[in-house]
Amino acid sequence: MNITALRSIYQLKISLDGARPPIWRRVLVPNSYTLADLHDVIQISMGWYDCHMHQFIINGEFYGVPEPDFDFDVKPEQSVRLSSVLKHEKDKIQYEYDFGDGWRHTITLEKILPFDPKQQLPYCVTGRKACPPEDVGGIWGYAEFREAWNDPQHPEHEGLCEWMGNDDFDPDDFDRNEVNDMLAQWASPEGGND
Repeated sequence: MNITALRSIYQLKISLDGARPPIWRRVLVPNSYTLADLHDVIQISMGWYDCHMHQFIINGEFYGVPEPDFDFDVKPEQSVRLSSVLKHEKDKIQYEYDFGDGWRHTITLEKILPFDPKQQLPYCVTGRKACPPEDVGGIWGYAEFREAWNDPQHPEHEGLCEWMGNDDFDPDDFDRNEVNDMLAQWASPEGGND
């Protein structure tokens, strides 16, 4: 059996559930990545800071980083390859980040492409809208945050500016080149993903 014949590139769409307007990323990853690798790609491409717990939900099973101090039945994510859980185009899995805020994402396998050794992997093809700031209270909190953020007369506007530490957050901003620079750094041997 020719191992290289089994290698392919997955085009995944990462959508933040409930976001209006939609917030999403389209990324290319090798099908050999583990769920742990995908977690890192999601964090970087969406703009999260990996400050909270996370889990993948696949066919009613939970995958993540088992925590002995918690009574959760979580299987180790580093032992599961994408090719074993995403087999056909249109297959979907769920990813949840920050159990307090409950950021749920739908990961859809859009295309299975031939492996190309010249293609930078992982790679963000495109995306839409900025990632919500950490700890704003989930989708509902983010809607309230945007309302106050966009209105300098809103009673909470000044406090949000102090909390954010700057006033340059733009909910419409998405910089694919910046994401790809971070993904390339993460994928390099110096970046820790060898």
